[in-house]
Amino acid sequence: MQPVLVWGLGVVEAVQKFFGPNALVPMQIISLLGSEYFVLAALPLLYWCVDHKKGAKIGVIVILSGFLNSWLKVLFMQPRPYDLRPELGLAREASPGLPSGHSQNSVTFWGAMLDMLPKALGWTLAIAVPLLVGVSRLYLGVHFPTDVFAGWAIGALIVFVAHISDRKLSSLWGKLEIRFQLMITAIIAIVMNFLLPSDTLLSGVFFGSVAGFVLAAKKLKFEVGGTAVQKVVRYLVGLATSALIYLLPKLILGDALASGDALVRFIRYALLGIWISYGAPWLFVQTKLMKLADNKAATLN
Repeated sequence: MQPVLVWGLGVVEAVQKFFGPNALVPMQIISLLGSEYFVLAALPLLYWCVDHKKGAKIGVIVILSGFLNSWLKVLFMQPRPYDLRPELGLAREASPGLPSGHSQNSVTFWGAMLDMLPKALGWTLAIAVPLLVGVSRLYLGVHFPTDVFAGWAIGALIVFVAHISDRKLSSLWGKLEIRFQLMITAIIAIVMNFLLPSDTLLSGVFFGSVAGFVLAAKKLKFEVGGTAVQKVVRYLVGLATSALIYLLPKLILGDALASGDALVRFIRYALLGIWISYGAPWLFVQTKLMKLADNKAATLN
């Protein structure tokens, strides 16, 4: 066994002893702040109800970060603490351990959110949430300290690169015709599938989401304003319809979907992505829960 893993097992054991058994439920709750479930709930809220342009950018950053994390896990194939000492496992995960996805997600999401929050609050959350999430992953025995450190570092690097390249990339992207934007999106999704053929979930979400963002920016041009009641209803209706889009293929295809066919999985998550980014806003406009930008409305009239 590598000395660094032996050291990591000692750290995990020390963290569990320090917080004690009564911290299990709080740690499970804190861990959720770095999970894909939190991201799935937060990103549509930003996109539908707060700022659709910044929400779309944060969505793309988080999706690409998630893909990189999944690819690196497969590349390194590092065990988790409970694989070496089962008694340390207070939770279980299906994937390899390095780098920590929860730690990386939390840094990426809250780091990307810095532009949308007051400076003091933004930096407090960008530091405190990843720190708490990292500790929770150690306590639950699902990660070595090195997994957490790597997740933090990769997340911070992604946020830094996104920040320094945002203005230039946004300018170049905005100058492209819609067909070229869709073509580039498809090429990136194909590359993602080539790099990680065992799991086409994130490539599907990426393709569907970005295609929807492109169509919405060029064809729909909606606004996220409205009353508090409209925003709450918009969010709840959006989540409900997204859940239906997610579950319907499973109900229809059944065993075919359960077999793990890569193409079926890609299509399923692409449909979910394009619904969240384009379909749901279109529905909101049709049901008067959202309005078009003034110049777009004038064009339609």
